[in-house]
Amino acid sequence: MTQRTGGSRRSALTEAALSQPTAALSGYTVGVTADRRRDELAEQLGQRGARIVLAPALRIIPIADDAELRAATRACLADPPDVVLVSTGIGLRGWLEAAEGWGLADPLRAALAGAYLVARGPKARAAVRTAGLRDHWATEADSYEEVVDHLTARGVAGLTVAMQLHGDSQPEYTAALEAAGATVIEVPVYRWAPPVDPAPLHRLIDLIAARLVDAVTFTSAPAVAALLRAAGTGADVVLDALRTDVMAACVGPVTAAPLHRYDVPVVTPARARLGALVRTIVDELPKRAVQLQAGGHSLTLRGHAAIVDGKLRLLAPAPMAVLRALATTPGRVRSRASLLHALPRGADEHAVEMAVARLRAGLGAPGVVQTVVKRGYRLSA
Repeated sequence: MTQRTGGSRRSALTEAALSQPTAALSGYTVGVTADRRRDELAEQLGQRGARIVLAPALRIIPIADDAELRAATRACLADPPDVVLVSTGIGLRGWLEAAEGWGLADPLRAALAGAYLVARGPKARAAVRTAGLRDHWATEADSYEEVVDHLTARGVAGLTVAMQLHGDSQPEYTAALEAAGATVIEVPVYRWAPPVDPAPLHRLIDLIAARLVDAVTFTSAPAVAALLRAAGTGADVVLDALRTDVMAACVGPVTAAPLHRYDVPVVTPARARLGALVRTIVDELPKRAVQLQAGGHSLTLRGHAAIVDGKLRLLAPAPMAVLRALATTPGRVRSRASLLHALPRGADEHAVEMAVARLRAGLGAPGVVQTVVKRGYRLSA
């Protein structure tokens, strides 16, 4: 499988990790849909042996010159808000940088300093403090629900709340605050846009549909929507793969929410951090591995590899597909016709024979795959 790894250094790290059978993610392929910090996430996964498919689902476009952001800023200066919700660190920094360019940085800082500042998560809180401001309350996780619950419990009737948006508008939370009596100013600091080159995303979609990736990571809810939107009429096939053979790994519950609505099981770390997300993948993905004994050898089936007696053996898609099919019924004979269904469309029974031959060579373990004359093949259980 060809994949983008975003640099020769990371490629070298990944190959080095793959050469070590004990690497936690050796033999697995992981799709990365993030744009910002994608290299950091790919680096951490690659260091643990994973093969990476980089496919940003969205890109962030700063809108420092956008009329809506300038209008929202002037509204905050004309009538300073009582409460300011900082949704993201990058959003607060972008807002202050834009105000600097307009010559409004000092008045904006004064307006923010005079407000009850609420930070949505530790990153937003860190950005508030780095900017020389003081946060009055912060959530432990990146949760809008906690923020809205806190503010409505505290009381917002008659108050003005400035909400720095996280990409798209958050109408349900704006409506909840307005229903509690607040006047809400939405501050759109940046917006999402499709990737400049959509080819990697469409390739990842094809790989998910074909079950040729083992996990897909998401770091924002809009990225989930963007991937399904890009899948078009194939979205149902993608969702079916995510419900069964491809693990969806999300950085936090807000990111996971769209997938939950489609009944997709999701793994999330206890804390919404990239490092925690990687550790969760390291913990969860190997649990899906098939383990068995065949021909006197110990086999562990991973995404695109088998671990044979503790040694990692990388396999091409066709031999791996045959091995998985045989492993579903170890010891039982599978006909060439039945194994044909495991191969890509257009293959014939000769392709099954070739795949079995390549499988035997790739495993390097004589006696694991047996030929039963005129009947087919089986794993020697």
